[in-house]
Parts: sequence; C-alpha cells; structure tokens
Amino acid sequence: MTSIASPSKISAHQALIYAMVLVAGSDRDLSDRELKLIGRQTRQLPVFAEFDDDKLPDVAQECAVIVQLSDGVDRALALIAAAVPRHLRETCYLCATEVAAIDGRVPIEELRLLQRLRLALDLDRLATSAIERATQARLATL
Repeated sequence: MTSIASPSKISAHQALIYAMVLVAGSDRDLSDRELKLIGRQTRQLPVFAEFDDDKLPDVAQECAVIVQLSDGVDRALALIAAAVPRHLRETCYLCATEVAAIDGRVPIEELRLLQRLRLALDLDRLATSAIERATQARLATL
C-alpha cells in the first residue's frame, strides 16, 4: 500500500480553507455554490486579507488529498485545530457553517462534520448554536 505524505503543519489560512473544503466535500457533492462561496470568502473576509487568492486551488487540492487517506478526515481536523489560533476558532467554524448552509439545506454528513469540527476546535455548544442560527438568518431568502 502506498503512503501519501501529508503536511505536519499548515498555516491558519490553510486551516480555514481546509475547514470549508472538508464541510463542502463531506456529502460527496461539492456544489458550484459551495466552491464560489469559498472563493468569495477568501477574497472578501478580513481574516484572508494577507492570503494570496492564486493559492486557493492548491490549498483545496492539498485538503482533498489528505481526506483520501484512511484517517484523512481526522488528520485534517487535527491540522486545523493545531493551526487556527484560539481567537479565530469561531471564525473558522463560521466559514464552515456558511459553506454548509449555502445550498439552502444542510445534509446530515455536513452536520456531522460540523460537529466534529466544533469538537476539534474545542468550541462551546452555545457559541456554535448562535453561529449556526446567525448563518441561517444571514442566508435566508424570500
């Protein structure tokens, strides 16, 4: 069996992108809306002000390669948790939650991944519930 190397450390920007890609791909249906939102967030959110947008496809591909490993999701979550500073953990969860909700529905696979992300980031359930509710309100349509 061939072993695919995965990084032992990633940047905070990579971690935020990994979180979004993990959630988007957890239901095995990466929609155009999810991909566009990830791109828009990396261009518009203040946390990505120093991020080079041209690196987005490579970072997303790195995450996809890691996820293909037998323990890939666990590895990716550990990398995310190690890379995201405490003051950006709720931001990370928010980014992932918005990606999950962008299609107007959140499949069970994405809900499970969000729960695993919450645990990996050691976030309070009340705080994540507020983020989830705010995301629903922000993305509501007529």
